[in-house]
Amino acid sequence: MDIWCGLKEVPDDLRGSVVTIGVFDGVHRGHQTLMRRAVRKARELGVPCVMVTFDPHPISVFLPGRQPTQLAPIDYRLHLAGEQGIDAALVIDFTRELAGLSAEDYFTTMLVKTLHARAVVVGENFTFGADGSGTDETMRRLGALHGVDVEIMPLVHDQGICICSSLVREYLAHGEIERANWALGRRYAVRGEVVRGAGRGGKELGYPTANLYFPESVALPADGVYAGWFTITDDRAIDRDISRDIDGDMVPGIRYPSAISVGTNPTFGDERRSVEAFVIDRDADLYGHHVMVEFVGHLREMVRFNGVRDLLDAMARDVSKAREILGHDEKLLKADAQLPPA
Repeated sequence: MDIWCGLKEVPDDLRGSVVTIGVFDGVHRGHQTLMRRAVRKARELGVPCVMVTFDPHPISVFLPGRQPTQLAPIDYRLHLAGEQGIDAALVIDFTRELAGLSAEDYFTTMLVKTLHARAVVVGENFTFGADGSGTDETMRRLGALHGVDVEIMPLVHDQGICICSSLVREYLAHGEIERANWALGRRYAVRGEVVRGAGRGGKELGYPTANLYFPESVALPADGVYAGWFTITDDRAIDRDISRDIDGDMVPGIRYPSAISVGTNPTFGDERRSVEAFVIDRDADLYGHHVMVEFVGHLREMVRFNGVRDLLDAMARDVSKAREILGHDEKLLKADAQLPPA
């Protein structure tokens, strides 16, 4: 997928496109439906499908400090969009390029003059232009004026529930990872670099963990223990002897079953909130490597134990439950099956 950072990077020889526009935070099932429709339309017209997205979030421009927590950073959003068949992504710095433009200037500058859009596919709640003055009716009117086919897609509902990013955040905030995954249509994931934690997991407990820390702007599941998958994502190891890059029995690109702790470490008095993944039946030195942690099921709440023995007993139960949950999930992965209803 081609990535253009700003309007000036769009190729001059682009002679047509089908465009879909949005923040697409999380790339949930509603976003996926929108993208797939735009891709189908682009294939019918024989032009590339272009996704226009924004970084930073437009709300951070209009209401600083009020932007929602992030479900997926821009690089992961682009990766997920590519999986839906998007051919190119135009990443707009909202603070510099579009904020303040009228709805008509927004439409003509980006869609008509730059992307030469033959069709636009957006959701029914899409607004654009200064102060969100452009509505779906505005989009239709401008499309008719400039010869651009405009398709307004209804929001996706399932079991009477509207699938949206705020719903996913709500599920995550309550530790309802299974429901969050249902709304996403995939397993919720965080990506980051493994750093050194307190060092007690391997030395004192026999459960070495890969520690990741995130800013408060990133949406994490509620504090607790989860079953999930752990994948090393380092690009640097793809075309090299991976045994030279990783000291241990793990390789990049393979999903490994894991028990994952989210939160502080109350038993040892560590107040830093982190994501700690214990990779089951594997051992490797992963400091400095980039990884992805996917959440599958909730195991238990985070509690403070009276001593190390109680903690070890709980961790053994966590691993046992994680094996059971992930054994079932592995069958879904191999079958590429739909995640079960919430």
